[in-house]
Amino acid sequence: MSRLLLLSALAGALGLFPAFAQQIHTSRPNPALLPLPKSDQAFHFLVYGDRTGGPESGLEVLRQAVSDTNLLDPDLVMTVGDLLPGYNAPAQWMEDLGKYRSIMQNLRMPWFPVPGNHDIYWRGPQRPTGEHEANYEKHFGPLWYWFEHKGSAFIVLYTDEGSSPDAPRDFTDPQQQNFSPAQLAWLEATLAETSHLKHAFVFMHHPRWVPETYPGAQWNAVHDLLKKPGNVRAAFAGHVHRLRYDGTRDGIQYITLGTTGGSMPGHYPGAGYLHHMNLVTVRPDGIQVAVVPVGAVMDPAQFTPDFIADIERLRNADLQLTPSPIALDEAGLGVGLIEFSITNPVAHPIEITVLPSADVREWLPSADHLTATLDPGQTHRGSFSLIRIRRGFGDGFTAPAVEFKVELLLPGLRVPLPPRRIALPVSLKSLTETFFASSPNRSISLDGRQAVRVELGPHTLPQGPFTVEAWVRPPTPNSSGDLVSKAEQSEFALNLANNVPGFHAHLGGKYESAIATAPLPPAQWSHLAGVFDGQQLVLYVNGQPAATRPATGPRATNPLPLFLGANPDAKSNPTQFFTGALDDVRLSSSARYAAAFAPAKQHRPDDQTLLLFPCDALLGPFLPSNSPAPAYGLAEPAPTLSEPP
Repeated sequence: MSRLLLLSALAGALGLFPAFAQQIHTSRPNPALLPLPKSDQAFHFLVYGDRTGGPESGLEVLRQAVSDTNLLDPDLVMTVGDLLPGYNAPAQWMEDLGKYRSIMQNLRMPWFPVPGNHDIYWRGPQRPTGEHEANYEKHFGPLWYWFEHKGSAFIVLYTDEGSSPDAPRDFTDPQQQNFSPAQLAWLEATLAETSHLKHAFVFMHHPRWVPETYPGAQWNAVHDLLKKPGNVRAAFAGHVHRLRYDGTRDGIQYITLGTTGGSMPGHYPGAGYLHHMNLVTVRPDGIQVAVVPVGAVMDPAQFTPDFIADIERLRNADLQLTPSPIALDEAGLGVGLIEFSITNPVAHPIEITVLPSADVREWLPSADHLTATLDPGQTHRGSFSLIRIRRGFGDGFTAPAVEFKVELLLPGLRVPLPPRRIALPVSLKSLTETFFASSPNRSISLDGRQAVRVELGPHTLPQGPFTVEAWVRPPTPNSSGDLVSKAEQSEFALNLANNVPGFHAHLGGKYESAIATAPLPPAQWSHLAGVFDGQQLVLYVNGQPAATRPATGPRATNPLPLFLGANPDAKSNPTQFFTGALDDVRLSSSARYAAAFAPAKQHRPDDQTLLLFPCDALLGPFLPSNSPAPAYGLAEPAPTLSEPP
């Protein structure tokens, strides 16, 4: 018999627990022994923080807390006071009582109030003795009391007694920060009466143990009463509307709650400002306290197939975005209009929020956000404009975007979906010849992660003869990568493989290649030109024919971008990056060279030029093309400008 079975049988024979009850049951041979959970009689209770001191919308926080609590299903709920706005006359006090109780009556377990200053303080004419004490005891219960649950004592204290019946209540008055002799005598008797219980918990509104806030409280005397029986585990308070933990003293944890619907300077959970409940787990050997933010408890029954289907329909909802490209001039200024529409595809209302997402120091939107609620099937259309207000590109450039946020509105529940962020197109206006003529002669240096992306659009290379050429400076003897490329099972490319240049084109259904036999010298400028004349491919190196390959037929085309310093993959992403420098990249719709020639240091545009990148200037992410039709490349991250050939 195994050791585990032997111990189980022995324990069963001694009557400690039924044989085989405390072991893992399986038909598998020789499994690992798994640790078993604790078998003690644990229970849970929740503590609510202050409800009042804020706007009436705090009642909705309380309502959510009740919903969360019913899911957690503790044995009971405690409060730490300030249940009603208070500081008023009886008529308003009773109206507020009705609102509070209409929410709390939805709890499926008992709850126990603690009086706070808002619940007791009267302001107005005909102040009664004790202010609202009589109303409180009539409608909520005793000002101080205790009860037992599962071998634990729950003790409620009253921290707003006042110094005399005639003095208006004022918790800032040191004379009103002590318990009355009557309440202290009751507390001492209660602690003696409950000393045989395993645990005791104390609840009050004001954290009187904080001396800088309550200098007249003389808490040490109260603490001595609490520590005497040895079973008080924690004291809970509220009032300050901020989480605070004052540590453990003589085995008693001192814990101050934030709010459960009360006022806060803002929602800063990391700083202790949040709506929450404290979840207390009670075991024979001790307690554990955890903070549960209101609204963080989820019901698994919510995630039905229909609910999941609605979420997926919203995630994939057709978002019609029709931006006019924001066209910038050489000074960096420009404006664009963004129009959008979205249709609610689900059987519940949704709320959409559209936020222009841009650097406010650089972009000025016509509206900081647009919000609309859409019924099922309803379509919403809207628009906004964006103006670039920063002049020039010397301080950098940040592309604008638009963010769409969608929330599904269910009864009593808002379900936010992940936001969708869409980059907005920015274009470069046609630049004057003066701009290119006045730019100092430079080149671009690429570090193996950078490339210039050129969306060809109207500059698509037509069928027939063409020329692609560039100045190139590889930094090492084994530099490899694409220099000018649109090749993806189609089109053409200039590249280097260990400094050996090649010219490739997909013609007549297959790739044809003209590849040199000698490498380019490292750290020196060389001119490369690939020419297709309709009958052959010729690769020129520094104006001399270096390789020839017969080739005919139509060129296979693709809609992918052209890259300087890389090659596009099937998804238009750059691959096969080049490390080194490029200059004067030109694409022409003719066979420019038929024999040896002297390469020009700087090319000039003509009627055969489709694209010409002098590489002399960058305007933010734009590399301008000096071509008959306005064009540009986008470089992100931007290369650096360096010395030309």
